[in-house]
Amino acid sequence: MNSMVLQAADVALKSTEAVKDIYDVELSKLLETLIGFALQAGKSILVAIIIYVVGRFIIRMVNKIVAKVLVKRNVDLTIQSFVKSFVNVLLTTLLIVAVVNALGVDTTSFAALLASVGLAAGMALSGNLQNLAGGILLLLFRPFRVGDYITAQGESGTVKEIQILHTIIVTVDNRDVILPNGALSSGNMTNFSKEPLRRVDLTIGVEYGQDIDRVREVLQKLFAADTRILQEPAPFVALGALSSSSVDITIRLWVKSEDYWGVFFDTNETIYKTFNKEGINFPFPQLTVHQA
Repeated sequence: MNSMVLQAADVALKSTEAVKDIYDVELSKLLETLIGFALQAGKSILVAIIIYVVGRFIIRMVNKIVAKVLVKRNVDLTIQSFVKSFVNVLLTTLLIVAVVNALGVDTTSFAALLASVGLAAGMALSGNLQNLAGGILLLLFRPFRVGDYITAQGESGTVKEIQILHTIIVTVDNRDVILPNGALSSGNMTNFSKEPLRRVDLTIGVEYGQDIDRVREVLQKLFAADTRILQEPAPFVALGALSSSSVDITIRLWVKSEDYWGVFFDTNETIYKTFNKEGINFPFPQLTVHQA
């Protein structure tokens, strides 16, 4: 009886040792697998970090080279802005693909996933796709360039930069306004710098009883003395309207586009000072009361 108990205990001990051996072997394999995975993952992450750092450096260098080439070849500022923005976006996208590939993600599957995400994002961001198309149209047809003064979407300012999706203008009070290219390419827009000449329109009121011929002569002398005012087309001065309290003189002057505001403000001031010296009176609102 004791012999049978000892045999059973021996068998149980051997079974326990066998299970322990199997457990130790499996645990060792698991640890080796985890260590190998960690080493491989660490290597992939390290490579991805190196690719990202080097890639960002290369992108900055390429952007600088592209900018220098565009400037050296005297490429229009509008095209320069668009090309630099496009190159930066393209290179950044390629860098993201390279980093993902270094992490061990299948680029084919990633491309399919990216395409799916792109489709979903495209549906959600259809406005940005419209802006992208608008940016391409602005580049092709070039209704305005960097440096032009425009009015669009209720805003006025000088074009500072034309990007892929947006155009940045600077207002006269030095505010940056970002306008979507889609709206710019399809909406109403006025370009004040497109033509080399602009017309300055003024209306000056004088009192009833003033000699209109003398008023016209004084004005013509003023316009001839200002070299910014073109004599061809000739300055136009005419009696525009007989208002309730004034005789309105219509004035039309042709100037270079860059001289427009200077001539506009200076001419108003010069007319005021000259009329006072010449005894030409400005009108005041009048009310005639008849007493029965």
